[in-house]
Amino acid sequence: MTVAGRLSAALLAAAFLAAAPLSLAACSGDDAGATGADLARDFGCLTCHTETGSDLAPTLTGLWGSKVALSDGTTVTADADYVRRSIVNPPADVVAGWEATMPFFPVDEDQVDLLVEYVRSLG
Repeated sequence: MTVAGRLSAALLAAAFLAAAPLSLAACSGDDAGATGADLARDFGCLTCHTETGSDLAPTLTGLWGSKVALSDGTTVTADADYVRRSIVNPPADVVAGWEATMPFFPVDEDQVDLLVEYVRSLG
């Protein structure tokens, strides 16, 4: 897909996510008993980060521990620091070949920890 096509798809996804209500747990920060998978679903992460990848975002499956080429020409290891940074500051480490289209989400530290563990569980 072209850059313009990806951008159009990302804008469409962002509009969908803006219109879709988050679960009560995600909105209130009351995630007692919530799992990282629950939060990933509730925040809409899985709309773009599908199991097999999409035209919107790379897959999270098999990401953990891999080497990730970034758009600035550097390479990082997909570890807890990288995943956390990608969640709280999406444009910080843009994957090579992708645009910085991931929106910022209002996540607290406990939610970030759960999301990082979820990504770890995907391998």
